[in-house]
Amino acid sequence: MNKKDIANIRKQFKLDNEQLKIKEIFSVYVQKESGEIYHHVSQPFEMLERESQELLLINFKKVLTGQLDSKLFELKFRRDVEDSTQEILFDGLQAETTEGWKAYMLQIVEKMYANRVYEFDTVVTFIVGEYRKPMRKRDVESEEGGNDEVYANKFILCSLNKADQPKKALVFDYIEKKFRPNNEVDPIINLTSPLTGFLFPTFTDNASDVNHVLYSAGKANQPDDLFIEEVLNCGEMMTAAEDRDCFGLIVQNVIGDQVNSKVISNIYEEVDRIVQESEEDEEETETPNLDYRDVEKILKASGVEGVETEKVKNAFKTVIDDEKHEFKANSIVPKTIKIKTEVANLALSPKDLKNIKYITFDGKRCLLIEINDDVVVEGFQLETGTY
Repeated sequence: MNKKDIANIRKQFKLDNEQLKIKEIFSVYVQKESGEIYHHVSQPFEMLERESQELLLINFKKVLTGQLDSKLFELKFRRDVEDSTQEILFDGLQAETTEGWKAYMLQIVEKMYANRVYEFDTVVTFIVGEYRKPMRKRDVESEEGGNDEVYANKFILCSLNKADQPKKALVFDYIEKKFRPNNEVDPIINLTSPLTGFLFPTFTDNASDVNHVLYSAGKANQPDDLFIEEVLNCGEMMTAAEDRDCFGLIVQNVIGDQVNSKVISNIYEEVDRIVQESEEDEEETETPNLDYRDVEKILKASGVEGVETEKVKNAFKTVIDDEKHEFKANSIVPKTIKIKTEVANLALSPKDLKNIKYITFDGKRCLLIEINDDVVVEGFQLETGTY
């Protein structure tokens, strides 16, 4: 799935939407530490109170919110697994009865708590539904298109949420007109910050891809490896932050520890150009990947001298131990570059790095920043000096 596919399905999670029909919702309340199921219930989604539906839809959108390879990850199922989650989810998607659907989802819950202990109660929520997308836009004159012909794909979405215990508080009773302690004992399900979740199957070119699952991490660049491997039965993956760090180490391995700031800026500009060209290409739906040959071209185009194929190839082997590794281009350009000194800290975009020069002046190390505007400090415009 690319970010456009994810955005399209995410925005369908709203009330009274014909493009997305949620058939069944299955909620499982699990006790802390023991991991025992205290209660579970399955019911048609439409039977829930409207306010409950709205709160849950917000939660489901949260599961599908975030940057690819940072908070959302499209993962491939491993083949060498007995009772694989892929098979369980696929069978659950085809289940014709509620009892059959529940049985398959309970197998997933069992996996979720087999090797994990939570210090708080949790709620696992599954929904099964159908995502519909018009094959073509509706023509105003002929009134053809729209929902006349649609791509229809079944899906299962799972969300794991924390159950917060109500805090003791002093409340004012409007009826009795007196202050009293809060007597509420019902746990509050935190629907604003899912701990994790996933969508099965993924969608590629409007078709279901049962070999992949879209995993949602609780926090950006902090995927749960145990959940990915033991619950989802998927292979290893790298976050965007890890990809970015590895790319930097490879570049450093090729060109050395010391480099001109303009060269670094050129490298990031060259990668960004590749990303922009890909986004402008209407036929291109996937994020461009960069292998060692692409990295070699980028370094040469950025003004790095002495770049050779074998040198870049060896850098891949040294840093990642995989000369065939491919970086996702949109993952390796940082949004900001931070420069920390004992005097001041700077944060600037990669393209502005070329305006920074590291020089020695009167025997002192200095950062020289090229700017176009006057500098105002506390309302005072600084005088321009010539040295």
